[in-house]
Amino acid sequence: MKPRILIVEDERHIGLPLKFNCDAEGYETTLVEDGPSALRLFEQNLQAFDLLILDLMLPQMSGYGVLERLRKSGIQVPVLILSARTLSEDRVRGFDLGADQYMTKPFELAELLSRVRSLLQRHSQIRGTTAPEPKPSADVFEFPGVVADFSRHEVSVRGEPRTLTSLEMKLLKFFSEHEGVVLTRNQLLDNVWGLDSNSTARTVDNFIARLRQHFEVDPAKPRHFLSVRGVGYRFIAEPVGGAEPVESEEP
Repeated sequence: MKPRILIVEDERHIGLPLKFNCDAEGYETTLVEDGPSALRLFEQNLQAFDLLILDLMLPQMSGYGVLERLRKSGIQVPVLILSARTLSEDRVRGFDLGADQYMTKPFELAELLSRVRSLLQRHSQIRGTTAPEPKPSADVFEFPGVVADFSRHEVSVRGEPRTLTSLEMKLLKFFSEHEGVVLTRNQLLDNVWGLDSNSTARTVDNFIARLRQHFEVDPAKPRHFLSVRGVGYRFIAEPVGGAEPVESEEP
């Protein structure tokens, strides 16, 4: 089956060529010009699309509103925001609502198609991991009270399943691979988001707060996702004894 892409773009001189090029890449592409139309398609079939390319400035409902509705409904389709908004505040808001990628207009078609391929590949891997008889995965990470299976995109916290966005999972995986290492915000942005670290550093702080809400017994007194003042963050899977972390929290 061809990967299915939904483009939500009200400027036809952008939407139509974009649809044409996605179709030429072998994707099954649908174009709509407003937010409510996009939401109706997902209401008809929650698994209707493998990727959403979403403009922000849309008639009737903003792209922010569309994204917020989708995530609140538990729909974890990868979302690539494509917008003329260039401020870091817009990027931060998009990522906070659950976007996976953010590109600004005007854009290079080759870069956009590369990001589309990457997001579709990740989504395909997540969807393709279910099996009638689940086998132990080599991509499982555990720390007290938490089991994260990155290959199946499954997480349980103290026995209860949790739903994480693909970016939250990617950030958790990066921390698990660098347990005990102090990581700067720039390192996290480069390796997890692949973005210009000078414009979206605050995004990291917001995502750390979300990981703490998911995994810490007391998010106000984190024991796993620690701030290192003036540097970045450090993940500790197993805090030693009952001692408090030595790192200082950011104000």
